[in-house]
Amino acid sequence: MQTEQIKTPWYAFYKDVRAHLTYPQELSLYELMQQRTEQIPDNICYDYFGKKETYAHLHKTIETCANAFWQLGVKRGDRVSICMPNTPEAVISFYALNKIGAVANMIHPLSAAVEIRHYLTVSESEYIVAVDLCFTKLEEIRKETHLKKCILVSVTDSMPFPVKCGYYLTKGRNAKSKKPDQKDRPDCMSWKKFMALGQKGVQKSDDTGRRSKGDDVAAILYSGGTTGYPKGIELTNLNFNALAMQGEEMCACLQPGDRLLAIMPVFHGFGLGICIHTALCVGCMDILLPRFDAKHFDRLLKKYRPNIIAGVPTLYEALLKSDRLAGCDLSFLKCVISGGDSLSAALKQKVDQFLQQHGANVQIREGYGLTECVTGSCLTPLHGYREGSIGIPYPDTYYKIVKPQTDMELPYGEEGEIVLSGPTVMKGYLNDSEETDKVLKRHGDGRIWLHTGDLGVMDPDGFIYFKQRLKRLIISSGYCLYPQYIENVIDSHKDVLVSCVVGIDHPYKVQVAKAYIVLRNGEKDAGKREELLQDIRRHCEKNLAKYAWPYAYEAIEELPRTLVGKVAYKELLTKEEKSGETA
Repeated sequence: MQTEQIKTPWYAFYKDVRAHLTYPQELSLYELMQQRTEQIPDNICYDYFGKKETYAHLHKTIETCANAFWQLGVKRGDRVSICMPNTPEAVISFYALNKIGAVANMIHPLSAAVEIRHYLTVSESEYIVAVDLCFTKLEEIRKETHLKKCILVSVTDSMPFPVKCGYYLTKGRNAKSKKPDQKDRPDCMSWKKFMALGQKGVQKSDDTGRRSKGDDVAAILYSGGTTGYPKGIELTNLNFNALAMQGEEMCACLQPGDRLLAIMPVFHGFGLGICIHTALCVGCMDILLPRFDAKHFDRLLKKYRPNIIAGVPTLYEALLKSDRLAGCDLSFLKCVISGGDSLSAALKQKVDQFLQQHGANVQIREGYGLTECVTGSCLTPLHGYREGSIGIPYPDTYYKIVKPQTDMELPYGEEGEIVLSGPTVMKGYLNDSEETDKVLKRHGDGRIWLHTGDLGVMDPDGFIYFKQRLKRLIISSGYCLYPQYIENVIDSHKDVLVSCVVGIDHPYKVQVAKAYIVLRNGEKDAGKREELLQDIRRHCEKNLAKYAWPYAYEAIEELPRTLVGKVAYKELLTKEEKSGETA
């Protein structure tokens, strides 16, 4: 879209979505969610292993938790870490901190001890709410941080009693965690004792001195860093609230009472922004899962019959692998979203066909975004899919394609860097103005634009086409090879489930492409695997320009993934470097 034409072209023909919304500039994210609570107090807000709570009960528990933090000495602007999987306690803590004006510093509980130390140090956290399985790591680094108090939570704390017993008899007995004797540890306390603290005294909920407002930082999330430690991303109340309102508008099918399978983790923008905040502001029921195993995805569908699923492509690969959904009616699905990583056209086609064969009148709707704007800022319309497109921008979110590392806008159809501007764009990187200035730039139109580092194209109707991350570009004999494009061709082969293409060293071409492939049937026989790879090679030679042909093909059981489910292509590069082999 040309920035002079601020009215995005797609609004002229797509009537399901309003072009502009009015955002509550003064409201905290807690207050926006509270407004929905007042409308539907008796609706179920979450289901945790069969334990269901109403919006009214959640609101009351958040009040108690906020008072407990206040009693501990947490003040407006303080950073408090939450190192939890998807449990009620994580959700409660997030909103409670926001209620008193504190900032939630979200940490992946599977992070290494040195990583946790970094997150605690850079955020200057003095308090942490952590799953008890992290205690050993916290103990290891505690003296090197500013921690005053650790509130320990078990994933079983909110489970119904029968489920809790079953958990201890199965998964719980394998959980290796040294837990403190809290009688002798003034720096540690259980969630139960912490919440009891919240029953003491009276917190003035209307105390404007502690209220968090629209432009105040509400949470710190961490980007998937490629070198060194990930950067802390400061996201405001307005960022989250705008996302919730935009998400409801763009989905165009969400209603109070809808069941959402909250698979994406609470420490990730996709999970916290969409699966938690957007869902609760709409009035949905979150199906909370502290641990997700793609192998059991089919069982979850049968058990919970969710109306909404938001996940990464890995999730949908699992659907195709399942042999337990034969004859299963999936007509309860009304919204299926893929984000967090690129979804190939071939995989989308396979999954859409699978859904149709199982009675679901939906297609996967691909989205695009990054943590620097909380999560998604572009989504396939409800009734407007275009092959290869990641959709259209959210209301009040503007996209343009520029010459990389500049503000020079390119014409429709010409490939360049994707930049975007809107109310969900981050405040900046935590304590890093230099890195902030590299990605947040004020252009000649006066707007602040987020430079994504991704390559894409825009068509005249405003649909966006993601091509490739700039840093994954492979230069071979002077040709630019785009791994994403090669992967799309490979994935279109009938025997391929998913693939990842990386660049490997070559004595005179500098680099060539190598394809790592997960076969759809999981063939174990070496001879048959080689036959399939040769057929895939012929498929590529037929469908790719010669200079883009992968030099090597390797079948592997599964692609490595990051902690949030993206393909960890860096691990494949590291594997190649360690092997010492060149093409």
